[in-house]
Amino acid sequence: MDVAQALVMAMQTWGMIGAVVALVFLVIGIDRIDEDARGAYIFRPLLIPGVLLIWPLVLWRWWQIETERAAWAARYRPVRASYGLAVVLMSVGIVVIVITGLSVRQTWPADIAPVQLTEGAGQ
Repeated sequence: MDVAQALVMAMQTWGMIGAVVALVFLVIGIDRIDEDARGAYIFRPLLIPGVLLIWPLVLWRWWQIETERAAWAARYRPVRASYGLAVVLMSVGIVVIVITGLSVRQTWPADIAPVQLTEGAGQ
């Protein structure tokens, strides 16, 4: 198995697990943790792409709220403890990606003349 196949298989597995979590959470879980969502079924399909991508966070927050490890008021506040570190890491990551992309890009060979692919296309 090469790297591309492993990445595709990992993404497929992530998506399948995310689909199962989305199904269970949007049918059962969201009613249990958010009383405002009870009976509101129209918006739930809009949540499917997000739950597919961040299903570990959804499961963790669901577990925290169900076991009452999170205080009632804190359940609606975002976790901001590591935002500063995340901003720095993402900024450095973007710069590294751009520099890497510019350094490994291919250049056009200077000694080869351009060739017109079809006759009369420019006329």
